[in-house]
Amino acid sequence: MVMRRAALAAVLVAVAPLAAACGSSVPADTVTAYVPGNDAAAIEAVAAGCSDGYRISVVRLPKDADGQRLQLARRLAGGDASVDVFTMDVTWTAEFADAGWAAPVPEDLAAALRTTTLGGPLKTATWRRDGDREPRPYAVPTWTNTQLLWYRSDLLRRYVKRGTAPRTWDQLLADNAEVARGVAAHNATLPRAQRIAVPSYIMVQGAQYEGLVVWFNSVLASAGGSVLDPADPTRVTLTDTPEHRAATVRALRVLKAVATAPGADPSLSNNTEDPARLGMERGQATFAVNWPYVYSSMRSNASTGTDENQQVPFFPEMRRFAGLFAEGAPAPSADQLARANRVLAKRFAFAPYPGVETALPARSTLGGMNLAVSTRSHKTDRAWRAVRCLTSAAAQRQYALKASQAPALAALYDDADLRSAFPMADLLRRQLGDEHAAPRPATPVYSTLSTMLAAKLHPVGAWDPEKLADELAEAARKALAGEGLVP
Repeated sequence: MVMRRAALAAVLVAVAPLAAACGSSVPADTVTAYVPGNDAAAIEAVAAGCSDGYRISVVRLPKDADGQRLQLARRLAGGDASVDVFTMDVTWTAEFADAGWAAPVPEDLAAALRTTTLGGPLKTATWRRDGDREPRPYAVPTWTNTQLLWYRSDLLRRYVKRGTAPRTWDQLLADNAEVARGVAAHNATLPRAQRIAVPSYIMVQGAQYEGLVVWFNSVLASAGGSVLDPADPTRVTLTDTPEHRAATVRALRVLKAVATAPGADPSLSNNTEDPARLGMERGQATFAVNWPYVYSSMRSNASTGTDENQQVPFFPEMRRFAGLFAEGAPAPSADQLARANRVLAKRFAFAPYPGVETALPARSTLGGMNLAVSTRSHKTDRAWRAVRCLTSAAAQRQYALKASQAPALAALYDDADLRSAFPMADLLRRQLGDEHAAPRPATPVYSTLSTMLAAKLHPVGAWDPEKLADELAEAARKALAGEGLVP
């Protein structure tokens, strides 16, 4: 499916001679893999064991996704044959496949992926180009990600008289208000020095960036809607039918309710993932939606915080594990992790991403990384052998245990060591399946689409949901028509 991408092409043509001139002196048996700078160490460790008639040389891309995308696009548009293998953010598949930069996955490997890889991650690597009879993988999932609901189980037990998490956003808002009232009432009985912060915030990603689009996409999918028609990504489905419009408006009302609830975080529209994580650790929130990395962060910071720099003031019980998670300490054993996790669960727990309607499945937007082979490569056979090695079960297990990256292979969620590292393994596997995964809109102009949607959604809640639904639909149509921002 070809879309207008003239603006990006003009930028890339200007740098094509530079990219085409890039190094051609790499040994014939060396496969060059371009990977994100912040993930390079994990990939290099796996690559060291990949040596079946070739070796892998890792080249570090910038740490930010925009910088990675631009550098890869420049090189590939310029015909740089030094790029054999490259990583792709889950939102790039359509763009890089349509541009002719990512080679289709060989059929034997594609068939294996369909039987071993979780449905959500596989969709992020799949696209249908003009000429394809059906959608096919243009990359191989390397690791994946999904947001969960994180909550203070101790506060729910004490003030809501229920230890389980809410299932919907409406229930979450009601529970949050109940906890805030309870803490405030309890504070009134205490001397000022003994009072605690009222945990009235709901920590989300509300800044004007991709995280805001992720939040909207998850809530929209949970309401039964979508930005684009998955079967025809040239069609905007935000308001095209009464049912789709109702889902969009319902999702926007959820976002507005979170942003304008009594005691809402005044910095919500500036929050990315890390401020949201810190708000939870500092006791300012009862609930948060975030990626699984917050679990190990809470465990580590609750254990190692000092009196002068107390990251998690509500969790003194975790101090007994300070030596276990101190900087430079050896990796904890599975038994040690299990003991720490049991204590952590007394106050900090995880649950499925909240839904919108109880009759509809809750769905969470996926993250992750995929590996592709460049059509510019002169070493295609070796490149695909390298990809098979870098995405194998052994490789994904190592990424999970050493770099805390959730695997895309379903069977790994039964691995005992992985389950110790990821106590939420069953929940992750469930949310990464077809029923609960919400891939981002698949389109070659995703970067423009996301930027335009984020601009309309921000600041969160400072809009009327009915009017914004129409504005979002128009912004999406402009992005697809090539009338938006230059990617």
